[in-house]
Amino acid sequence: MDSMPAPQHLRLIRPITSVHVSTKAMPYNHPHPSLEVTGGALDTFLPALKTLSRPYSPFPVIGWNCHVETIFAAFFRSLPDVKLKRECIRTIDDGSVALDWISGDHQLLPPDSPVLILMPGLTGGSEDSYVRHMLLRARSKGWRVVVFNSRGCGDSPVTTPQFYSASFLGDMQEVVAHVGSKYPKAHLYAVGWSLGANILVRYLGHESHSCPLSGAVSLCNPFNLVIADQDFRKGFNIVYDKALASALCRIFKKHALLFEDVGGEFNIPLAANAKSVRQFDDGLTRVSFGFKSVDDYYSNSSSSDSVKHVRIPLLCIQAQNDPIAPSRGIPREDIKANPNCLLILTPKGGHLGWVAGPEAPFGSPWTDPVVMDFLEHLERASSNAFPCFSDLKDVQQISEGLNSLEV
Repeated sequence: MDSMPAPQHLRLIRPITSVHVSTKAMPYNHPHPSLEVTGGALDTFLPALKTLSRPYSPFPVIGWNCHVETIFAAFFRSLPDVKLKRECIRTIDDGSVALDWISGDHQLLPPDSPVLILMPGLTGGSEDSYVRHMLLRARSKGWRVVVFNSRGCGDSPVTTPQFYSASFLGDMQEVVAHVGSKYPKAHLYAVGWSLGANILVRYLGHESHSCPLSGAVSLCNPFNLVIADQDFRKGFNIVYDKALASALCRIFKKHALLFEDVGGEFNIPLAANAKSVRQFDDGLTRVSFGFKSVDDYYSNSSSSDSVKHVRIPLLCIQAQNDPIAPSRGIPREDIKANPNCLLILTPKGGHLGWVAGPEAPFGSPWTDPVVMDFLEHLERASSNAFPCFSDLKDVQQISEGLNSLEV
């Protein structure tokens, strides 16, 4: 299902297949030895990431253990207050996703302000602290920011008996097309975390030369879902597995009536009472998206296979001790061979943690300033070549294909 080409009305953006970035006037800063920095785009983008010359210093005690750091960040990181305006998008298959914009920005920001699409992790949404911190940092730099809440996540409505998955790219294609139609004079960028990062990188690889985004950042990406699944069922990781399975079950039970009498290979009782993410995926996800088994779903939904096809600037940031996105699953060789990709590997960080830097322990993650340095560098470099919709007719076609409604 995810390998099908996007409908014609979703391919109206003129893509940027490459961005020329001159480094002649930029001093080359070697990264601090505490960081592993590699990739085919090393010489191109490293000069812009000046904070990497400083050591990665995890916050004492909290940042020394991957599980302590992961749990602390999830429960104790500050949650910035921000007023959001929700826009619900009806997709081609009658599904729904929710886009959360900062309230008032449609009037306050110029139409050519760069747009940043944020893609949270599994069951995550605009209410998550790591998403809010990134949202406010980008907005403080004059960027227009929107959070893409997948089906059922962030209280996004569910209108069909289908959620989302690591394999499904249809919603991503429609959201990018819709955002591009709203702001045709702006460059589009995306940042994804965890499963959101996996979907984002798969999207970049699938679109390849036709990708309408000007740049992207992947954080805590599991990359190889088979490896991630193996580690997810070991040791303390079982705690995370049960917690995420419980969150998936809560979302499912809110919309259980939609799945009444679905028949086929669906195992609704297994999904509704899943004790692990694997059980939920076996009972529901892999059947919804046409996979023969859970292992078939994981092996064919991994973004590690997509990196070689990425044709826009991509920054990947991973933690060596991430318990949920194992570092052994990182496609290092493909990242090194791709002139568009850069990988930063921190020695600590846990999963969605990175409790380090000047705002630790309660403020934004260490990664946020690095991400913005990268994105702002791309925006400056892209100023003379931006994706736009060809004419008013194209915009009208998009509007007809995506019936949006405000809630």
